[in-house]
Amino acid sequence: MAIRSPYPDVDVPDVSLTEFLFGAGPGDHADKTALVDGTTGTAMTFGDLHTAVHGVAAGLHARGARTGDVIGLVGANSPEWVLAFHGALRANATVTTANPLYTAGELANQFADSGARFVITAAALRDKVVAAAAKAGIDPDAVFTLEPADGHCDLAELAAERGAPPAPVTGGGGTAVLPYSSGTTGRAKGVVLIHRNLVANVLQFDRMVSSTRGSAQLAVLPLFHIYGMTVLMNHCLHTRAPLTTMPRFELAEMLRLVREHRVRKLYVAPPTVLALAKDELVDSYDLSSLEIVFSGAAPLDGELGKALTERLGCAVVQGYGMTEMSPVSHAVPEDRLDLDPASCGVPLPGVECRLVDPATGADVGPGERGELWVRGPNVMSGYLNNAAATAETLDADGYLHTGDVATITADGVLTIVDRVKELIKYKGYQVPPAELEALLLTHPAVDDAAVIGIRDDHGEEVPKAFVVRRAGSELSPDAVLAYVAERIAPHKKVRAVEFVDVIPKSAAGKILRNQLRTRPPRE
Repeated sequence: MAIRSPYPDVDVPDVSLTEFLFGAGPGDHADKTALVDGTTGTAMTFGDLHTAVHGVAAGLHARGARTGDVIGLVGANSPEWVLAFHGALRANATVTTANPLYTAGELANQFADSGARFVITAAALRDKVVAAAAKAGIDPDAVFTLEPADGHCDLAELAAERGAPPAPVTGGGGTAVLPYSSGTTGRAKGVVLIHRNLVANVLQFDRMVSSTRGSAQLAVLPLFHIYGMTVLMNHCLHTRAPLTTMPRFELAEMLRLVREHRVRKLYVAPPTVLALAKDELVDSYDLSSLEIVFSGAAPLDGELGKALTERLGCAVVQGYGMTEMSPVSHAVPEDRLDLDPASCGVPLPGVECRLVDPATGADVGPGERGELWVRGPNVMSGYLNNAAATAETLDADGYLHTGDVATITADGVLTIVDRVKELIKYKGYQVPPAELEALLLTHPAVDDAAVIGIRDDHGEEVPKAFVVRRAGSELSPDAVLAYVAERIAPHKKVRAVEFVDVIPKSAAGKILRNQLRTRPPRE
């Protein structure tokens, strides 16, 4: 039985995200602040942003970018990042955003898989990104920088190019972004999100924001992640709210900016909730403006939410989503702050969901556990050039099989309780076990390997590797940890190692992770 949102469907216009956010021009907000660099305090108005977006689009077009070309974007949060993102979309390109902590090898894989023809990156990352682009077959002259850098055209130069941007594409059916996600299992795949998906999710989420719509926001979340991209960047542009960017998470800096900008609603991931609830530094700042803390990207423990409410007196709520859903499908609306902080709220307008017994395929009733299936205008088209993975995730009726196990109340309030998928969530970032296993198997002293998520002393999910050593090897746990750390982004690092005689597998060769999870640790 389909469970629908308690709110009426939103009317999703058939326009591009660019037309939706910039088509009417800045209007009465031309002189109002759009973006603030939290580090320097430099501000950009909506009028300046509108002009600069068109300028960057014209510059990209003048340098060969054409409709449908993929442009990689690598950098930390900044007003220039926002400008590059929307300038590329205004040039009718598709943007694939990447974690700036990725290694050159990881970036090269994403550039190659997405078919990127151009890259825009932070000047500080230039050497790494140029190496990745070269490995992916991208011309060095097609690597642009957000800030001035010797030998590269930067955003200011692009915006200074004479000429007009190309005629905008019409309709919302073209691919807007290609974020990479592991989905319910396996290695990272390009998620095809069309313009209509992103427009829909901004409008859907906007219904859940009744009291803080248009108020000053702080981009603690990385904008390359779909959570920050939709809930912060695009929603702020839609509501004409000022957005202050932070290049990286630092607790003291976040607290300073919340105090300085009188932030009323703070969007974070669970590790930040933990810091706000327990760190002594919090007591040194005036956070009286804070009314709501919204947590996403990974499940938030209800008791932790209550602890933060007791400390700061603000409401603590959460939402649920996946990259494949642009990303939000459920959230606690601001007019229902009475809901249990362990819950993810209700479906957004236009979202339908089912809870299905994974063993039988039958719908389960209120209070019973089932895999969450979701459909709506925010659900992806599929995975890039991967029909098999798409078919495993999207069914013929348009439902996305999330791989997460949930319960739901009679009035539609969702709580995530487990997951059937293998993906590890470390501080809100995805860590695919398959990627780590493939890397471990490249070590000459490793015969076999498997990776699962375990809880560390702080309750955070971290990757643990089970390793079968080659006969006669004296490979140590520290050597395994170092080998992985040198070849992978920091958030993907293996945090624990256990040597085993054999990796348990099914007759079909699938790793039996449940046996590893229940295995008593070796002395």
